[in-house]
Amino acid sequence: MSKQHPDEGDIRKKVMESLKSTDKKQVEKSSNITAKKQSEKAASSVGSRRSSTGKKPEKKSTSMTQSNKNLNLERKTPVNKKPVSKKKQEEYRRKASREKENRMVSKIVTIVVVALLIMGTILAFSIYRYVSSGLKPLDANNSEKVAVEIPQGSSNKAIGEILEKDNVIKSGMIFNYYTKFNNLTGFQAGKYNLSPDMTLDEISEALVNGTGGAADVKLTIPEGYDVDQIGDAIEKNLKIKKKDFLALMENDEFFEELHKKYPQLLDSAAEAEGVRYRLEGYLFPATYDYYQGTDLETFVTSMVDKTNSVMSPYYQTITDKGLTVQHVLTLASLVEKEGNNESDRRKIAQVFFNRLAVDMPIQSDISILYALGEHKELVTYKDLEVDSPYNLYTNRGYGPGPFDNPSEQSIKAVLNPQSNDYYYFVADVSTGQVYYAQTLEEHNALVEEHVNNND
Repeated sequence: MSKQHPDEGDIRKKVMESLKSTDKKQVEKSSNITAKKQSEKAASSVGSRRSSTGKKPEKKSTSMTQSNKNLNLERKTPVNKKPVSKKKQEEYRRKASREKENRMVSKIVTIVVVALLIMGTILAFSIYRYVSSGLKPLDANNSEKVAVEIPQGSSNKAIGEILEKDNVIKSGMIFNYYTKFNNLTGFQAGKYNLSPDMTLDEISEALVNGTGGAADVKLTIPEGYDVDQIGDAIEKNLKIKKKDFLALMENDEFFEELHKKYPQLLDSAAEAEGVRYRLEGYLFPATYDYYQGTDLETFVTSMVDKTNSVMSPYYQTITDKGLTVQHVLTLASLVEKEGNNESDRRKIAQVFFNRLAVDMPIQSDISILYALGEHKELVTYKDLEVDSPYNLYTNRGYGPGPFDNPSEQSIKAVLNPQSNDYYYFVADVSTGQVYYAQTLEEHNALVEEHVNNND
């Protein structure tokens, strides 16, 4: 056995240590390779899943993953709430109190509204029953006549009170509203025999027409009468002197009293110049009740009141046409005597308007007769020369005012004339037929044929 070299043991030791170191590195290297392959495999698996969705794979850092974990931990960790301050608590209490008050107010308002609705319904029903009852006769089974006196100048309200007091109707107030709703005016003063079984329609009709009364005298003023003729009728039937009546017609103070009472009716009459009687045309032709002891002023006022009641529905139309009451009554007073029927009156009214439109004199014989103060059948050429503002042959326009007191039909004819282009007309006195012409030549031929040949 050979003897080892003194350094051989050391060399062997170093070789063994080197081999061990090499094996350790290989093991570590192998471990790293395996880990790397697993990581690549996992990445490949994730990439395949992402590619299947059509999206590019995204890399997430380890730090983000850790951050998300921390965030989840934070979310799961309960947060300690801060205690509510006394100020906040007070605000919450106030808010709750206000909400409670609002709910209470809302309930109260609802209750009040419901109560008012109920009360309103009850009131409306009560009023309906009251009105319905007031419109019915006081006693449908009582036909006994009651003497009722309506003073001159009584208003509808005053008349209702009188009728209620005398036990003819249920309610004077209902009567007043009934007359206003139906536009009933012009009730005539006087003594009436009325009964509790009469309806408001029947009572109103009696008061408007002056029927059912016990008048001492019933005076009828024919259509187309002028002031002079009315004076004759008054003297004859009422035993009042004509001169006293004419003096009243010329009394400016009396006219002003009427003007204040009936402004719409008499405004234009008050402004007229050169008139003979300011109330000419305003004394409506009708039948009037006269009672012993009634003064003349009261009786004349009833006539003017009747005119106002007739004209009231036409005031707006008159204004719309650019006319005045004085104009309308003036033309109506001419139409009244120039035409005998509604058709002729409407045609003649248009003839007058045609003449006025071209500044041609109206040329009515009625104006000449009024200017002369005479009532005769024929007008002569000499008559046409009478010096008077009422002469509408020599003066253009409407003249001072009406020439008589026209009917409602003539008033309507002026307000609704029949359209035509005539400027002349002549009436055959023997037949009453009226002939119309556009030119003077045609008119003269008609005059020769229907007037001169009748002599």
